[in-house]
Amino acid sequence: MRSTRIRAVALAVGLVAWNGLADPRLPARWQPLVRAGLGGVLMAATGARPGLRPPSVWSGLRVGAAAATAVSAGVAATSTVPVVRTGMRRKMLPERPGRWIALRIPLGTVWPEEAAFRGALGKVGSDAFGPAGGQLLQATAFGLSHIADARTAGEPVIPTVLVTGVAGWVFGWLAQRSASLAAPMLAHLAVNEAGALAALAYQAGPAPLPAPGSPP
Repeated sequence: MRSTRIRAVALAVGLVAWNGLADPRLPARWQPLVRAGLGGVLMAATGARPGLRPPSVWSGLRVGAAAATAVSAGVAATSTVPVVRTGMRRKMLPERPGRWIALRIPLGTVWPEEAAFRGALGKVGSDAFGPAGGQLLQATAFGLSHIADARTAGEPVIPTVLVTGVAGWVFGWLAQRSASLAAPMLAHLAVNEAGALAALAYQAGPAPLPAPGSPP
């Protein structure tokens, strides 16, 4: 049992270290493929089951579609809030948004993160600490793994870690509920794609008019 727990904690620490130290140094061109490959290797090495074959995949698609619909509606609703719109207009976007939407988000973010955190770490964490403990471990590691992203984007670190940690817990709950990574993958994809499309739409539109009485 002790060795199992050490293995789980070591994997969590390794994922956080990889995302903070090694991943940012990868060539941008190869980053999605390296990430995707690493996710697959971790799944195989830990014996995690993705649940992407029938009958589990049907449950995953059903639960994931419902979650993705709710997420998309939430993004659409919150994007009408002035402070959110301002943040979207200021968000740093890649030079090739089409590649970002079609490749980097699904292959370079959603699959590797779900495979590594909800798949591999979720499996070894549950084996070591039970389902609830495994959930807490993977969600905590997921939040901490976004420290480098927050710093790069100029966003506050602590709120970013907390929000992504909660998101990781929800994604893990979806995976447990459906016995398939399809559910958290669809929800995760909806979060990232909806946010990306909203940011692109706002930055492509006309600049907002200044408020009455504000300096030019």
